Amino acid sequence: MNEIQVQELKHKAENCNCEECVLKHLIFNYVPEEESDILCSVKRERSFKKGEVIVRQNEPIVDFFYIKSGIVKLSKVTESKRNHIITIAKPHDYISLLTVFHGKNYAYSMTAIEYTEICVFPLNLIVDLAMRHGNFGIGLLKKSSKTADDIIDHFIQNNSRNLRGRIAMTMLDFSLNIYKSHIFELPVSRKEIAELIGMTTENVIRILSEFRKEKIIKINGKEIEIIDFDRLKMISDHG
Repeated sequence: MNEIQVQELKHKAENCNCEECVLKHLIFNYVPEEESDILCSVKRERSFKKGEVIVRQNEPIVDFFYIKSGIVKLSKVTESKRNHIITIAKPHDYISLLTVFHGKNYAYSMTAIEYTEICVFPLNLIVDLAMRHGNFGIGLLKKSSKTADDIIDHFIQNNSRNLRGRIAMTMLDFSLNIYKSHIFELPVSRKEIAELIGMTTENVIRILSEFRKEKIIKINGKEIEIIDFDRLKMISDHG
């Protein structure tokens, strides 16, 4: 490789310049510089509008995805044709880790639920690096395990609550973990909330209305304001 090619490669490698990128730090900590530069040089960034499908269930797996910004829902349609939302992923999540090392096709669909930017890496390069650099592979494995543990924990917590507790937990999750604000625009519909927590749409609408009447939250269209945080947390913890 001549000097011009080296400089071009380094210029392209500047694609990996996001300070908060977890994947960037994992790559740079465990992969030699010349190989990390190559990986960064082939990275692509794609943007998706709200409601736009990133990948569909059963499509062939060819890429590795990382959320740069935005929110993504992971959902699966069962044999009975019912749609279930598995989880909602936020920035710095590896949204493809739950399936890319398991099979040849995606086990679930990924859909942007607000404007979202995704970093896309060729999966074969990620797999090759994981096989040749053990610590990098272990880092991905740890992240995959953490993602799976979080989903299982959320499932258990959700199923251990009554209907009011499930809604309260969901509102707190959006407030504390996604938007980090007591005021936020709900990015999903009442139907999608029902698919996420295993309730009917009618029950979601009814309980949100109860919270509003009890002055726990304010609802203005899609905007939610938590006005009695302590009570909402109590309902989530004990509901």
